[in-house]
Amino acid sequence: MKRCMFVDDSSVIRKVAKRILGGPDMFVIEAANGSEALDLCATEMPDIVVVDGALPDMSSEDVIRGIRAIPSPVKPKIAICLVEVDIGAIMRARRAGAQDYLLKPFDRSQLLNCFRNLEAT
Repeated sequence: MKRCMFVDDSSVIRKVAKRILGGPDMFVIEAANGSEALDLCATEMPDIVVVDGALPDMSSEDVIRGIRAIPSPVKPKIAICLVEVDIGAIMRARRAGAQDYLLKPFDRSQLLNCFRNLEAT
């Protein structure tokens, strides 16, 4: 079973993602901020992480770098989640270690397509 973490300060976004992704093949973990995400990753690294582009406690790039710095045999695929196409934010996230981005609000097909893209990288 794959493990996915959705890091977003919006409980609505986290619940929508969990409803779309959760099932027999995917266990979805929720984190409301960057610190919580890093603590959860240190305990058990997920296979895929989606990080909100505007967290209340730290930058998404710092979260991505922090995840990448945790020693783990699992090297997660990471996407940043943005409200608009922001090339600068996408490039900063990629330099920090993200592989893709996702725009919100997203629907089922957009989220699943993002996950297919992440698994292909």
